[in-house]
Amino acid sequence: MSISRSEAHQQDKLKRKKRLRRLIMINFTLLGIIIIVIGAWLAAANSDKLKDVFGISKGDNKNQEQAIKPDGAGETNNVSDTDTAEDLNAPADVDASENTSENEPEPPVSEDENTVTEPGMEGSNEDKISLSFVGDLLVADYVSPITDKEGYPFLYKPSMLYLSEPDLTAGNLEFPITTRGVPVEGTPYVFKGSPDVLPAMRDAGFDIMSLANNHALDQGVEGMLDTMNYLDEAGISHMGAGNNDTEAFAPVIKEVRGIKVAYIGLSRVVPFSSWKADKNIAGVAESYDTRRAQEAVAKAKKVADIVVVMVHWGKERVDQPEPYQKDFGKQYIDAGADLVIGSHPHVLQGFEMYKGKWIAYSLGNFIFTSYPKETAGETGVLDAVCTKSGDCEMTFHPMFTVNAQPTPLEGGKAKAVLDRLSSISFGVTLGEDGALKPE
Repeated sequence: MSISRSEAHQQDKLKRKKRLRRLIMINFTLLGIIIIVIGAWLAAANSDKLKDVFGISKGDNKNQEQAIKPDGAGETNNVSDTDTAEDLNAPADVDASENTSENEPEPPVSEDENTVTEPGMEGSNEDKISLSFVGDLLVADYVSPITDKEGYPFLYKPSMLYLSEPDLTAGNLEFPITTRGVPVEGTPYVFKGSPDVLPAMRDAGFDIMSLANNHALDQGVEGMLDTMNYLDEAGISHMGAGNNDTEAFAPVIKEVRGIKVAYIGLSRVVPFSSWKADKNIAGVAESYDTRRAQEAVAKAKKVADIVVVMVHWGKERVDQPEPYQKDFGKQYIDAGADLVIGSHPHVLQGFEMYKGKWIAYSLGNFIFTSYPKETAGETGVLDAVCTKSGDCEMTFHPMFTVNAQPTPLEGGKAKAVLDRLSSISFGVTLGEDGALKPE
């Protein structure tokens, strides 16, 4: 039976995750062996010191036991020569019998997808799924000097684990991918990227891209349709644009371990009305009037367990959402959405929980420019670990863009970003581990 490129990509991603876990397991096993060897060496070294202090001759293990204990202890100690030798060969304070079992390699992970356990999930995760999200991606124009020199995989190296480990990873594709097209006139910024960007993006872990944004038709309808075709060829799913409004509003549905997730792409930022998908017009799924969006969400909820709305909205370079963003986000949730993930402002905005569901107003830029400054450089990966009923635990991993690479932050720098996000969120705080907590 043949499978689609996106299904093949998902299977490849699962295999990479399993290989990574095996590598980690092997590394921990080797570390354990090194610790045992060092412990044994230290024990032997201490034993030599005791011999020097008490004048014990080599090979006299029983006399050694008696010499280093209080008077009379040797008379009640029923340790044989063999037992004593085994104890001396084990690291100090470690039971030799337990040491063997603790450091045996674990059995290989089963190739059955249902047996995989994701990071951050306790016990069996049969009823949970890990979803990750980033903001805007422009793998062209402003980062071209770096990718021309280093190659496209270079961009994802520091953030690779955050992108490849989750079951599904999604972002907003902020440029058309085409070798053709006619640049649109009447907008200040017009983008275009090569199909060569996609293999590295796929291999980094991306599964889904939203095309519902204000740059999808920068190279006309021809460029938009080329983008969709190239994504299909690369095995990356897409939503939010199509040959007509039915295609544009249709969700991408992914299933992992029996949990179905529907992704819907919407834009409240459309430069020209002609870009809005209609009955016989190719374009993007717009959300100026939320009626169509709510209908799409409600329809998706009938066939999926979890509904994700990825929406392009807000005001650029402003870290507070517009009033309509707060209103629309709640409308999407009322219609059946479990997660609302925003983009377009190019900076991080805060979070809010509404009726037990989460809204991320903006995830900023993920890859956009080479050396952004201040808040324009703040970025990260948002993780959602969700049950089949749509209840999600959220964690934000803060990063900063350096040399066009989203680079994880640690210590005080990470805390500063998390604290700032807490200050601009609504009834939500972020802990030092990035976990989102409703107040």
